Amino acid sequence: MIDLQFGLAPLILLLLFLVAASIKILREYERGVIFLLGRFWRVKGPGLVIVIPGIQQMVKVDLRVVTMDVPAQDVISRDNVSVKVNAIVFFRVLDPEKAIIQVENFLVATSQLAQTTLRAVLGKHELDEMLSERERLNLDVQNILDAQTDSWGIKVTNVEIKHIDLNENMVRAIARQAEAERERRAKVIHAEGEKQAAQALLEAAQTLALEPAAMQLRYLQTLTQVAGDKSSTLVFPVPVDILGQLMGQARSAQALTAPVASPAAPSAQPPAQA
Repeated sequence: MIDLQFGLAPLILLLLFLVAASIKILREYERGVIFLLGRFWRVKGPGLVIVIPGIQQMVKVDLRVVTMDVPAQDVISRDNVSVKVNAIVFFRVLDPEKAIIQVENFLVATSQLAQTTLRAVLGKHELDEMLSERERLNLDVQNILDAQTDSWGIKVTNVEIKHIDLNENMVRAIARQAEAERERRAKVIHAEGEKQAAQALLEAAQTLALEPAAMQLRYLQTLTQVAGDKSSTLVFPVPVDILGQLMGQARSAQALTAPVASPAAPSAQPPAQA
């Protein structure tokens, strides 16, 4: 009887070890892809999962969003400018079966695909578009990645271009271009202001010309402003039309006071000779 008990003890220990080894616990964000004798059986989880050792194998798959940093890529834009671009890809596994069976390592495959897609998409655009239209480029890269990884059971949720690195010569060229653009805008704004000022002055002159008394009131207002300033110099504005009248009167007076030249007397003829 004692020998029988000693013979069953190893079997009981082996059975307990197999039971303990067959019990798996999966978290809420994990799924287990079960293979039965090498063939796909089913996807289990989360919670308590029984896996028969030696007959069944389980591969865990994380369903949380993965944040993948795409290394800096050398990109030549459409206008032949060499830049270095890196990005971030956000994706998650929707179908654990496809993610394990259809591709060897979906993390590595997605990373390599993101690098090649980033170079291909950015190479079709000019440098100005890379710098000013990042949102559209992010959406283009995301759509291409999402379409190609759909057969792997992966959903690309977002792509963000993180940094575009330019060499120093290109940075200085862009700075000069921006400075020239600002100067152009300043000149255009200044010319537009001069045009508006000239238009306003023309309208004011036309308004004043309609009523002579308005010009006199404006003249008196100008004198009041000049007299109110505490200055040793007094500027006395004289309207141009008054100067014209004074100059006309001076010319008339000068013409009236000028002496009139008398006619020359006839010269005496010499007496005739006998």
